[in-house]
Amino acid sequence: MLKNRTFLPQSFEITFESIEPFYKQLLERSIQSKEELEQWLRDRSELEATLEEDFAWRYIKMTCDTTDEKLLADFQYFATEIEPKIAPYTNDLNKKFIASPYLSKLDQQKYFVLIRGIKKQLELFRDENIPLMSQLQVEQQKFGAISGAMSVTINDKEYTLEQASNFLKDVDREVREKAYEKISTRRLQDKNPLNDLYTTLIGLRQQVAHNAGFENFRDYAFAALGRFDYTVQDCFAFHEAIEKEVVPILKTQAEKRKAVLNLATLKPWDTEVDVTGKPMLKPFNNGQELIDKSIACFEKLDPYLGKCLGTMKTEGLFDVESRKGKAPGGYNYPLAETGMPFIFMNSANSMRDLSTMVHEGGHAVHTFISADLELNDFKHLTSEIAELASMSMELISMDHWDDFFDNEEDLIRAKKDQLKDVLKTLPWVAVIDAFQHWIYTHPNHTVEERTKAWIEIYDRFGAGFVDWTGLDQAKANLWQKQLHLFEVPFYYIEYAIAQLGAIAVWRNYKQNPEKGLKNYLNALKLGYTKPIGKIYETAGIEFNFSKEYVHELMQFVKNELEKLD
Repeated sequence: MLKNRTFLPQSFEITFESIEPFYKQLLERSIQSKEELEQWLRDRSELEATLEEDFAWRYIKMTCDTTDEKLLADFQYFATEIEPKIAPYTNDLNKKFIASPYLSKLDQQKYFVLIRGIKKQLELFRDENIPLMSQLQVEQQKFGAISGAMSVTINDKEYTLEQASNFLKDVDREVREKAYEKISTRRLQDKNPLNDLYTTLIGLRQQVAHNAGFENFRDYAFAALGRFDYTVQDCFAFHEAIEKEVVPILKTQAEKRKAVLNLATLKPWDTEVDVTGKPMLKPFNNGQELIDKSIACFEKLDPYLGKCLGTMKTEGLFDVESRKGKAPGGYNYPLAETGMPFIFMNSANSMRDLSTMVHEGGHAVHTFISADLELNDFKHLTSEIAELASMSMELISMDHWDDFFDNEEDLIRAKKDQLKDVLKTLPWVAVIDAFQHWIYTHPNHTVEERTKAWIEIYDRFGAGFVDWTGLDQAKANLWQKQLHLFEVPFYYIEYAIAQLGAIAVWRNYKQNPEKGLKNYLNALKLGYTKPIGKIYETAGIEFNFSKEYVHELMQFVKNELEKLD
């Protein structure tokens, strides 16, 4: 369902040779008025959206089947033969735009975010980084191939690690322990290849940073990610706020769990089982049911939201079930030209999969509702904005989870699990973010030093409040399961920032559902046409992650949990 093109042919095979003439035409075009400059922007937008969607499908198909060599080759072709060759053209187009005498004639409010971002791209661009970026694209995908090949055998049946994790919710402690040991042992088999891969990625990223004039990749990443609205020091202060305000709540919950389960010590395989002794929640039976129930849930929240997911089902834009050979994790990938998204996840028919679906569904709604923004760049969201959409949806959709649960008791259990996960998310994000700060400000570290740093940081935020005696290797390598470290460095603190925003959106929604939802959707409609603070303001919330604000929102969540008891 491609949109009608006005600059490019309606359909053609995308190779560098086929698209280069359009880059040349944009570079050579004479611009003699504000109106011509805006038309030039629209034509450039069409070209870039077409390429983004082509890349999106290569990535989607590769992650759906990491064992298919042709799909990998198709992805690598784009990463090595198209992206590196268009990068200089992109930089030259940026120069042409900023140098235009008609730039000042544009509506400065409308184009403020775009102009600011392009100026930053020009500052960072270096020719010598083009092959390094291409190499990084290829190397990063090795994580998916390594992780996608992991499986374990339990009771004579093979399971992906996502599927096997359901055994960690079993009421029989012996079953949980055996499943944990198998999962952990399997992960540790690839400990060395993953360490080697990460070392390679760190070296490449550090070189990119040095080429661009930065002392380390951390500082380069803050600039490249367009973090205009907060600093490194703000992140450190946020870590401290989480340590002081969230970790004590989780510690209390862990002590209660240990007491209710009548355990002398809480082990890693005791953290997911329901403390009531009831079997794990099963909100759906298969992937198709997950999709259908999610559509019904979104429909009740607002008919438009249900229509978004319904359109995706009709267009075949879901791949939700876990299987061997599929890359780990989950994502919503916007299709830049069609204005629709693709949802990828690894469902194992668990409560966590429900959370993942409504999370990615929030991203999907964001893609639909901002699809008609004039320029493709207006839809290039920062993560703080994108994750606000998804994490808010996790919470505001809870009132309609009755589609997933037959009785009130299970629904209450599900809501409690969700809110506890909200609290657990914040320290884990702080751990991953603090770890990355250490990694890239100590780029020449050894694997042993990396492990030591990880353990110290993990312990600072509670280490999961469990007894790791005899499990030193498992604890030391927990970071290796986090896709973001390998594929999207420094994209993680945004989850915590957006989690606070989502709690505030949910609080507004509970006070006034109609107004709360309207403000949320109005914020999503903006895409990235306003600074982050303005978008949060449109949603009716603050862009704030001070210790005082963290305390206020944590007390709200704590009170809502108590109401469910």
